[in-house]
Amino acid sequence: MTTRHADIAILGGGLAGGLIALALHKARPDTDVLLVEQEESFGGNHVWSFFGSDVGSAGRDLLAPLVEAAWQGYSVRFPRYQRDLDTSYYSMTSARLDALLRERLPASALLSGQRVLAAGKTAVTLADGTRIEAGAVVDARGLRHHGHLAGGWQKFVGQRWRVARPHGLERPIVMDASVEQIDGFRFVYSLPFGPDQIFIEDTYYSDGPAIDHAALSTRIAAYAAAQGWELDTLLHEEQGVLPVVAAGDWDAFWRASGAPGPRAGARAGLFHPVTSYSVPDAVRYALALSRQPDLGHEALTAFSEQWARRHWQRGGFARTLSAMLFGAAEPAGRYRPLEHFYTLNTRVIERFYAGRSTALDRVRVFAGKPPVPITRALGVLAGIGPKPKPLTLAGMRK
Repeated sequence: MTTRHADIAILGGGLAGGLIALALHKARPDTDVLLVEQEESFGGNHVWSFFGSDVGSAGRDLLAPLVEAAWQGYSVRFPRYQRDLDTSYYSMTSARLDALLRERLPASALLSGQRVLAAGKTAVTLADGTRIEAGAVVDARGLRHHGHLAGGWQKFVGQRWRVARPHGLERPIVMDASVEQIDGFRFVYSLPFGPDQIFIEDTYYSDGPAIDHAALSTRIAAYAAAQGWELDTLLHEEQGVLPVVAAGDWDAFWRASGAPGPRAGARAGLFHPVTSYSVPDAVRYALALSRQPDLGHEALTAFSEQWARRHWQRGGFARTLSAMLFGAAEPAGRYRPLEHFYTLNTRVIERFYAGRSTALDRVRVFAGKPPVPITRALGVLAGIGPKPKPLTLAGMRK
């Protein structure tokens, strides 16, 4: 049996785990970090995006090498209107995260293609028999249990294409909800990666997690044709199912997520309850962890739980909006709360995505005639009426 030693072992080399490793290496280069990932490459198979208003200067510095494309604004489309916003927008890729980790960290700090068999407070056993002994083990292996959360699902298929002729799109369309509404709230998301490349994602806010890949691929092709984009070569494809959280038992979720110890990313519940965005929280958490004076198991366990609990407490307003989508709105009318939301002041929108809505922002969001049946809206706000459904992956394959 091989035994390896580290100050901190990070389980899961996705965005959350990778950013922690990078932040620690930058802030405390003498710390012996070991990043463990079960796949051969780090970062998975993703395009991650964020608004410039989501992160501060330290966060931008950490993310800058991962950015593949940047724009000075974006657009949204709804049945009643189209709007251009001036908030900067950035997109990153898994390939860049993998390359950056291998460039910045010593080879001894990276362990890919290794599945975790068992994880304890300060020790990890891998499937090949390797034992890792560390001062602390941070679990960033993704969301483990959904059952103590309630709401719905955001699911999508995204494809990056080379087009036969320049597509002509100058800024992202972050949400095109002018398309036919199917399986709940549907919108198409488009990122222009250069004049001859475009990423198109067909996205749904649905009651169930099942993805019909063939149907979504057909709809992507139809959308591209309607925009006048002639698809030529498929360069990248991904699909995902993410929780949209309207309610839950945080303590039960935390207990069910694994043995006591520091966690990160989705395993700690660090994502936006409505959008499922994880970049802002992953950056803030990585930077905060790298500044902790004590990187031992007990100290990081307390830091992790306190951070995650505060995140849950601050997410009450966003969970109410998720409840509006899945409890007050009819599935075919789920786009209406977002259509109303995007009529608000740009700074209100920015603070919402960043998870920093103010009390006044909340008043503005709920002011005026509700974009859903008023009795249902009042029921959600009063905590009465139909309860959000527990999240379950049953029937995910289709």
